[in-house]
Amino acid sequence: MIEVEKISGIEKFTRKERQKADSDAVKDVLYLAENGKAFLVDNQKTIEVRSDETLGKILQEKYESVMQSRYFGKGGIEIVLSGQLEQEELDDLVRLSYNLTERMTDD
Repeated sequence: MIEVEKISGIEKFTRKERQKADSDAVKDVLYLAENGKAFLVDNQKTIEVRSDETLGKILQEKYESVMQSRYFGKGGIEIVLSGQLEQEELDDLVRLSYNLTERMTDD
């Protein structure tokens, strides 16, 4: 589990629980930036974050626990929390996702 409130550089965000369609008991937790857009999807065993497409490809090649995000598509990665990535790396990816999301506009 990611403790967003402990990651430096992430200012204001909203935490929103979301029911999964296939189960009443299992929830995803969405973390929304000030602009209302999600920057982190915290599933029970994975997290999904926005990423630069090039960085996403590099991480997918380096770690078997990293794949294309189902929530963000090509604009993000999903990471199985298996211990392949250190907590510091996960925090950096969440911070990057937050910063990328904060820059987004409704164009």
